[in-house]
Amino acid sequence: MKTDERKKRDEYLKNIVSNLPDSPGCYQYLDGEGTIIYVGKAKNLKRRVSSYFNKEQQTLKTKLLVSKICDIKYIVVNSEADALLLENNLIKRHKPRYNILLKDDKTYPWICISNDYFPKLFKTRKVVRGAGTYFGPYSNAGALNAMLQLIKKLYPLRTCNQKITPEGVRNNKYSACLEYQIENCCAPCIGRISHDEYHKFIDEITSILRGNIRKLQETLLQDIKKEAAKMNFETAHRLKERYDLIDNFRTRSEVVSTSLTNLDVFNIESDEKSAFINFLHITDGCINQAFTVEYKKKLDESDEDILVIAITEMRERFSSNAKEIIVPFAINLPIENTITTTPIKGEKARLLSLSKLNVKQYKADRLKQEDKLNPEQKATRLLKEIQQDLGLEKLPIRIECFDNSNIQGSDAVAACVVFEKLKPQKKEYRKYNIQTVVGADDYASMREVTRRRYTRAIEENTPLPNLILADGGKGQMEAIRQIVEDELHLNIPIAGLVKDGKHRTTELIIGKKGESIGLKQNTALFRLMTQIQDEVHRFAITFHREKRSKRQIASELDSIKGIGEKTKNLLLKQFKSVKRIKEAPIEEIEKIIGSAKAEIIKNYLKKQ
Repeated sequence: MKTDERKKRDEYLKNIVSNLPDSPGCYQYLDGEGTIIYVGKAKNLKRRVSSYFNKEQQTLKTKLLVSKICDIKYIVVNSEADALLLENNLIKRHKPRYNILLKDDKTYPWICISNDYFPKLFKTRKVVRGAGTYFGPYSNAGALNAMLQLIKKLYPLRTCNQKITPEGVRNNKYSACLEYQIENCCAPCIGRISHDEYHKFIDEITSILRGNIRKLQETLLQDIKKEAAKMNFETAHRLKERYDLIDNFRTRSEVVSTSLTNLDVFNIESDEKSAFINFLHITDGCINQAFTVEYKKKLDESDEDILVIAITEMRERFSSNAKEIIVPFAINLPIENTITTTPIKGEKARLLSLSKLNVKQYKADRLKQEDKLNPEQKATRLLKEIQQDLGLEKLPIRIECFDNSNIQGSDAVAACVVFEKLKPQKKEYRKYNIQTVVGADDYASMREVTRRRYTRAIEENTPLPNLILADGGKGQMEAIRQIVEDELHLNIPIAGLVKDGKHRTTELIIGKKGESIGLKQNTALFRLMTQIQDEVHRFAITFHREKRSKRQIASELDSIKGIGEKTKNLLLKQFKSVKRIKEAPIEEIEKIIGSAKAEIIKNYLKKQ
């Protein structure tokens, strides 16, 4: 957009904002093509819309949205509650680009009781108005199937598609099918059950589906006693079997006290890109509905704003009219005739914890799915977690770690391992023979190795790390800092890895002050630090053993006059060690290097 056009647009929008009313309502932002790109609600339209154009309060995402706005429309309503409902409807209708939208918009199944003379009960994903009474939707297919299975055991309703009329039943127009013969149907088509008795079944099923199981049990208990008093023991027994099935189902479903009824419970977990909201509806101490959904953030929406939108949408979707809504923190929910509570202890607090557990599990599952599809994204996410845990300015994409190894100063070596994007880069591992240090001085050895490595990196213009680790505490860290910061003037964070008495990585020290960061198990930071520390220790120890072994071999064979490097290598390749050469018959040695050299070696080793 050119400068003149931008000035005209800004003036036009400023004029609209200045004339907005101080009333509740909904506002709509439109782009240059007249498409609605954002819908919002406000208790005070003028104040809310003006805040978008306050440059001091603008975030990067808000700036992006404002840069796309070419026109503003608004609708005034009577109350904030009306504005919330209107906003919800407008978002669903127009699906604006910058509004948070349901990511998971698939159709969930319902249970339907048809409007027939003898109703049927069936599962469906399509809601047809006027076709029957619908219960759901059910986000968990297992819960729905368990419900249908219970109802089928309790009530042998018809399953056929035959249109049954009262005239047809009176005139014996229908005949019983196989379902009746195998006792899966009560055969209303041939008059085996009256219309009133059949609809009593339907009423009881409706009570179960609405979660009013306790009331149904009370009614059944009364009917059992009545039938027993009349000596109708077979009927009483059938009712008792039905009562037991319902009681078993209720016992498995009940999670809290039956005194808690008609409650909505919501909880939320969010990150930079998404928010995950869990919804539980409680009736008679049972979870009657459970649903978790992901919202994709488009702007810098707060958890409070997202939760308000989610509560409105989910209550409408599940036709909830609960008067009490349990939430994890205080929110301003403009829904009339409802109260919001944030319990600290008791049954309601336990429900809130259960909802939290559900939403965390859902979030973890979604992240696992995304990580499988996009491993690069997983690495970036974990690196951001580590960056945040350590308080680093940059992502620790490249990490280098040093370790020393020696035995009382002899055969002193050091090793450096490199990790990029959380993966070891073995081609870039380096081994160092300590050249300038005499005796066991780990700090001096660390200074020598880091000086050699980063002086060369600067000269050859090779990549420098985003984080340097030392397998040790403050002393090793300070040795590295003296070279990296004081001598080479590099700005690279330095940290030290500390192990406990059982050689387990337990602590990380970082910064000049040596700030300690505890490493909690099963975190991304703990797993990475443990992997790096184990790897550098393995690499350093292996190199030290190789050097020590070569020195031991050299001390015996290299001092023999007339025996060169080639002869020594031939013998070691065949016998693997000096001990085996000593023990081998001279005939075997002659086969490899000839009789003259074999004689020299045997005589020398014999003297030794």
